[in-house]
Amino acid sequence: MTSCCTPDGNRSNGTAAVPPGNERRTVYTVSGMSCGGCAATLTTALGELSGVRTVDVDVETGQVTVVTDGPADDRRISDAVDHAGYELNGRA
Repeated sequence: MTSCCTPDGNRSNGTAAVPPGNERRTVYTVSGMSCGGCAATLTTALGELSGVRTVDVDVETGQVTVVTDGPADDRRISDAVDHAGYELNGRA
């Protein structure tokens, strides 16, 4: 049986490691969120995109932080947010 975690305890998503400094953190403003279920839905939808490392959703502020392997693809992220039933209003 194999583990989904790397030896240092981080979760592996099967992608090659990105050299330090190449990850990008982008914060977006999203409307239509009202609960933890909304956060879970967006975390899953955005987390499935290629190149996305982590997703952090703050329902109270309406902000979604996405960490990617390189520059964020705003169009793909917007499409995923829209498909999940929310509206991406732009970068925060």
